Amino acid sequence: MIVRGVVGGMGANCYIVASEQTKDGIIIDPGGGGQAILEEIKRLGLTIKLIVATHSHFDHLMALKEIKDALGAPFAIHEAEAPALSRGMSRMGGVGGPADSPPQPEVLLKEGDVIEVGELRFTVFHTPGHTPGGICLYGEGIVFSGDTLFHQSIGRTDFPGGSMRQLLDAIQTKLMPLPDDTVVLPGHMDQTTVGEERRYNPFLGGGMSLEEED
Repeated sequence: MIVRGVVGGMGANCYIVASEQTKDGIIIDPGGGGQAILEEIKRLGLTIKLIVATHSHFDHLMALKEIKDALGAPFAIHEAEAPALSRGMSRMGGVGGPADSPPQPEVLLKEGDVIEVGELRFTVFHTPGHTPGGICLYGEGIVFSGDTLFHQSIGRTDFPGGSMRQLLDAIQTKLMPLPDDTVVLPGHMDQTTVGEERRYNPFLGGGMSLEEED
């Protein structure tokens, strides 16, 4: 079971991912709309075992404290993002966010870790470039790509800690080898597939040639 909500002023995607069998669930990127998220969890009868952030930018974390206080679930983020949290919520190169520090993570993720949701399994891919500790979660024919990969686009790299080289390398080595029909659920915008991005994403060498023919 996957429920998507578009939340916050920057239109981030928050995902509730749950096992139909056990009703255990996780929340990915609670970027706003905390009350609505909590109401949906109650409606579905879920027990949230973990709150995961794909990276530390405020538009993916705005409802973290509200949801964590209400549910008591531990918070997980990649170990390379923890320093940004300790300095206060990342402001994305000066774009406003709350000044108060967010809750600190109880779980520090790293490459290859597996997040279990009932019978479901999602593997952590470390995909730096948008931020030093950006991650994607892969399993069950789906990859939650955060702000690493979008529909025919990629994450910005002009914020502090960003790197175009690292981002493209992460996408090419971690995401593009996945099967074509892997569904990509990004941090913003609509879903896509790995195959579609391989063929048409202009940042990855895809897209129509614009050269004139004789």
